[in-house]
Amino acid sequence: MKKLLLSAAIAVLGLSQVNAQETESEGGQTSKGKWLIEANTGFGLTSIDGQTIWSIGAEGGYFVIDNLAIKAGLGYTDYDGNSTFSYKLGAKYYISSMIPIQVDVTGASLDGLNENPLWLGLQGGYAIFLGQNVSIEPGLRYSHSLNENIVDEGIFEVRIGFALHF
Repeated sequence: MKKLLLSAAIAVLGLSQVNAQETESEGGQTSKGKWLIEANTGFGLTSIDGQTIWSIGAEGGYFVIDNLAIKAGLGYTDYDGNSTFSYKLGAKYYISSMIPIQVDVTGASLDGLNENPLWLGLQGGYAIFLGQNVSIEPGLRYSHSLNENIVDEGIFEVRIGFALHF
């Protein structure tokens, strides 16, 4: 039984290497000139009165050089029965083509406020490529508030992202 499991593991790793080599020869998913479309879900905990915040959004990006995409996105967030729409501009870099690190600025438009919220976001994770065009990217995100008049504390989130590469 141990030999069978060992043989299966070697076969899977061998096929993974063949698939990775084929992808690299075609330019790879994170090569210059490729496009990226992402859908993200976030389940976050914030220190603002212990409220749970969830969000969903879509982002698109273009790889200006290998492993570096410039991105823009739109999103929807719900917190304690209140909802808001947001926008995001940023950059995402893939270390070794599979460890995404993202820096962005996210803003939102809220009724009844003199100043709209703005955050500086840092995000990191791991890209699991399910083929040449699809990846799942679980990760962690921290958004630091740039508006002390609105909120002076950051937001920590656990995220699961789904991406299309073409």
